[in-house]
Amino acid sequence: MSIEEKSRALMVRQYHQVKNRQQSMMMRAAQELGLPEEASHYWNPIQGKIDPTTRMIYGSSHVAMS
Repeated sequence: MSIEEKSRALMVRQYHQVKNRQQSMMMRAAQELGLPEEASHYWNPIQGKIDPTTRMIYGSSHVAMS
């Protein structure tokens, strides 16, 4: 794999991780509030880019979970 392919794969993987984290947190919140499951399927990136605030909240950090 070239450097470009590796960087693209990393970017795509991070994008999907952020999306999955956000949707799983929204699903938990929807269940707690008694909202329909469809509320957790919200995903609205602008032109395929994740909002920086969303990336900061749902993106991976360097903190290990136990």
